[in-house]
Amino acid sequence: MKKIRSSFEQVLIASHLLKWTALTIPVALTAGSLVAFFLWSLDEVTNLRHRHGWLLYLLPLAGVLIWALYKYLGKNAEAGNNLIMDEIHEPGGGVPLRMAPLVLVTTIITHLFGGSAGREGTAVQIGGSLAGQLGKWFRLNNEDVKIILTTGIAAGFGAVFGTPLTGAIFALEVLTIGRISHKALLPCLMASVLADITCSAWQVHHTHYHIAINEAINSTVSFIHFDFALLLKVILAGICFGLAGYGFSTLSHNIKKYSARYITRPWLVPLTGGLLVIALTLLLGTTDYLGLGVTNPDPNGVSIVSSFQEGGAGYLSWFWKLLFTAVTLGMGFKGGEVTPLFFIGAALGNTFASLTGAPVDLLAGLGFIAVFAGATNTPIACTIMGIELFGGEYTLYYAVACFTAYYFSGHSGIYQSQRLSGAKTDNLEYHNEQTLKDIRRGRR
Repeated sequence: MKKIRSSFEQVLIASHLLKWTALTIPVALTAGSLVAFFLWSLDEVTNLRHRHGWLLYLLPLAGVLIWALYKYLGKNAEAGNNLIMDEIHEPGGGVPLRMAPLVLVTTIITHLFGGSAGREGTAVQIGGSLAGQLGKWFRLNNEDVKIILTTGIAAGFGAVFGTPLTGAIFALEVLTIGRISHKALLPCLMASVLADITCSAWQVHHTHYHIAINEAINSTVSFIHFDFALLLKVILAGICFGLAGYGFSTLSHNIKKYSARYITRPWLVPLTGGLLVIALTLLLGTTDYLGLGVTNPDPNGVSIVSSFQEGGAGYLSWFWKLLFTAVTLGMGFKGGEVTPLFFIGAALGNTFASLTGAPVDLLAGLGFIAVFAGATNTPIACTIMGIELFGGEYTLYYAVACFTAYYFSGHSGIYQSQRLSGAKTDNLEYHNEQTLKDIRRGRR
């Protein structure tokens, strides 16, 4: 009897996987193609802004345009990633298809005129809205809607960064702090891998990073680098990275909250935000903190890539990028938070290395993934991202930095609809299934 049940169980599993393969393929192909177009567009508008610096002075008007597009066309699409998470936790009104073109266009507008923003939020919303529409067409039940929306997150994330394993785990880990459901495990992996392949097939290339500290560390373990003194520095750096993630998410949310409270006319919020970005740029006398910040046409400028080199970032470069991005996103412009978090982390890692004598490229790489881990509460996904981007030789340091940052970021995060399965420590009495938004409001 057990053998019959076992055999029947495998048939059901095979049937389940075939079903999700069929559903995942169109999500991944479409999301991967749109993300490829999005990344190409970002490169084009970024190069255009670099050639025409005066475009920055139109940023306030661009902010008003973005506000108008969402007011008259967006409806509930304004909620972005948080709407997708809410629909996964409690399927209801659905994720509108209009979210994809709106966020794509408005993110390009933000970058064209110099807003400091990223790209992951846009890619995730593209994947989520396409997946949501497919769920409506196939009239999927609520449980299946949860899975297909999660595959949309995986497809968008995996394609935009060229990290398919990270994309799959991120989609599962980001939904609830302290709990990962394996129900969508294989569908997310299929979606992320296929979307990444599709994006690459369009000849869109991702930035490559390299850590080479072999001679700098006397390893006591044959297959991974390990040095006790360096490990202590990584722990201290992880604390700093977690606090930076906490600072970014808290500042962003507070800017959004208080600007909406004290600026009575909604269209004035992005206009004011644009003026603040211009004022900060003129005050510092540099455009290093505008846009994505992955590379910089100025060989002496600060960027993510430059932060992997000694002297490639100033002591406060991480803070300025944090402030520019918090103002940009907190005051109504569109884009993601993750690439700016990479910048903040890499620059902070560069600073920490300069002050402690640790290897600069390693600490920049650790900051790159660990500030992201702290701000999104996804330490496992970010550890895997380190392996995919930098190689597996330094996995111990990735894990220590990401896990430490995760704890020291507290119960905060950039996604307010992220839910809590259990407090990070026993002496913090938060109820399960609270959202981070509830925690910010002080609900118990």
